[in-house]
Amino acid sequence: QVQLAESGGGLVQAGGSLRLSCGASGRTLNSYAMGWFRQAPGKEREFVAAMSWGSGAITLYADSVKGRFTISRDNAKNMVYLQMISLKPEDTAVYYCAARPWVVKTRMGEYEYWGRGTQVTVSS
Repeated sequence: QVQLAESGGGLVQAGGSLRLSCGASGRTLNSYAMGWFRQAPGKEREFVAAMSWGSGAITLYADSVKGRFTISRDNAKNMVYLQMISLKPEDTAVYYCAARPWVVKTRMGEYEYWGRGTQVTVSS
């Protein structure tokens, strides 16, 4: 069992930056692919970014965040991060981290473990 907890959300002006963190407990994140998803009010949860485990890790991004968001992980600390720059009001959402064994995926249903989310609000 993997327990995930996000932090780092908050209120930021458009054009600003935030770094989200996701800490894991219960098991090491080694051999787990990690993903970030987000859900805006009245909308479905959507894929944001994902990263495989191990050296030469594969990273995947939604088109809407490419070039602005960067996913990274520190397996030694059991942490995953999402660095967000050039934030836009449409990035406002609750951000969730998720974990699944082995292979990196972009579909929400493919992820087994989820955190409770952290709110990101971008003002115009």
